[in-house]
Amino acid sequence: MKNIFIRLKQFLITNKTAVIIVLIIMAVDRITKVLTLELLAPRGGVAIFKYFHLTYVENTGMAFGLFQNANIFLLIVMLIVIIFIVKSWKELSALRPPLGLLGVSFILGGAAGNVYDRIVLGFVVDMIDFRVWPVFNAADSFICIGAALLAFAMIFEKKVSEGK
Repeated sequence: MKNIFIRLKQFLITNKTAVIIVLIIMAVDRITKVLTLELLAPRGGVAIFKYFHLTYVENTGMAFGLFQNANIFLLIVMLIVIIFIVKSWKELSALRPPLGLLGVSFILGGAAGNVYDRIVLGFVVDMIDFRVWPVFNAADSFICIGAALLAFAMIFEKKVSEGK
């Protein structure tokens, strides 16, 4: 058990930037969701512009309304993704610096934010509504941006290694 804490401490020290990014993303996500629960939930929603609304949604599924009422299953999947990212951290974060590091940090921060909701609330709070797309939240945005950054880093890294 002592070995685990020593490894965790070493990981946190050597990855300070990533830890800060993950914590900032989790804080942004948490703040937006708390504000949504406090201010938006009682109203249901509010129109900001014609195609941009803030709409309170309790999401027990995942993107595009898939797997509704599958909270436990999705929680397990998210935890597996988080474990994979942590286990593969060194390789993924080294891809096309700083894109790999940013990508995995964004994914990890967003995933952790949604996992928190699933554990504490039993659903994920969504609020960003463009009326032509399913309602989503800040964590979802960070996960998508992180995935795009990571994909770009992997594609670019492959081309660099092929060119050598």
